[in-house]
Amino acid sequence: MEVLVYGAGALGSLVGGLLARAHDVTLVGRNPHMRRVHEEGLRIEGRIDACVRPRALTDGRDRSADLALVTTKAYDTDAAARALATGEYDAVCSLQNGLTEERLVAALEPPVLAGTASYGARLLEPGRVRCTGIGEVVVGSLAGGGSALADRVARAFADAGIEAAAAVDMPRRRYEKLAVNAGINGPSALARVTNGETLEGPAGGIAREAAREVARVAKPEGIELAEPAAVDALERVARDTAANRSSMCEDVTAGRRTEVDAIYGVVLERAARREVPVPTCRTLASVIRAWEAGQGLRRQ
Repeated sequence: MEVLVYGAGALGSLVGGLLARAHDVTLVGRNPHMRRVHEEGLRIEGRIDACVRPRALTDGRDRSADLALVTTKAYDTDAAARALATGEYDAVCSLQNGLTEERLVAALEPPVLAGTASYGARLLEPGRVRCTGIGEVVVGSLAGGGSALADRVARAFADAGIEAAAAVDMPRRRYEKLAVNAGINGPSALARVTNGETLEGPAGGIAREAAREVARVAKPEGIELAEPAAVDALERVARDTAANRSSMCEDVTAGRRTEVDAIYGVVLERAARREVPVPTCRTLASVIRAWEAGQGLRRQ
């Protein structure tokens, strides 16, 4: 299968690199990472050890592939969609944080699959990515139900040795992913701790309550995600990626803009629409946004 990975940071490089063991892969990312991959290949280490030679580009316009994987930060979704709209793809699949798929659907002609990825990844330096936890990639129809396209994509992942599955319950899984993101990202970023330490330490209660609040928001949306199930998913991902630092923790540590709006902002918006109280997610959002404002990363 020909695969283009748009947004080859930590997760995109790991997933794209693993896919390159069996498929024709093109990574689209930023220099100096792409330059090093082009010149010397991509080195994967940690829980998985491999060296692969995918194509590496900084311009994702006017390309074609069987599948485009979107792994950018959620706030770059619209830019990714504009670039992908100039190319030709049989399918597009998002592995991003947040609920970004609807924005891709609005901008692109190919069918858009929803996806989740619980692999842990950390970009060590240009050309080197560490797998900090082996999880699973799950893909499926945005509307739910069976999908021959999702089955094909899942098989392609599996052919490359990636734990993968096609799911018929992606609407629920999208909210489950949001619950995991809400539970791990904010608390770990504010405390500057690993995913495992977030759940096992003093922040564990806050993390679990944030996940429960997402489940409460899902219910009036017609999504059957029980609060215990949301917490179970949070604990499972934290356990599987215990040594990893969340993307938001990495962003705050590096002084970069976070995905607070894509994770907590969407929870607050949907909670307001359904009049569901989400005080924990609101507090996490307020503190992280205040930090961004103080760093000059957002307007007051």
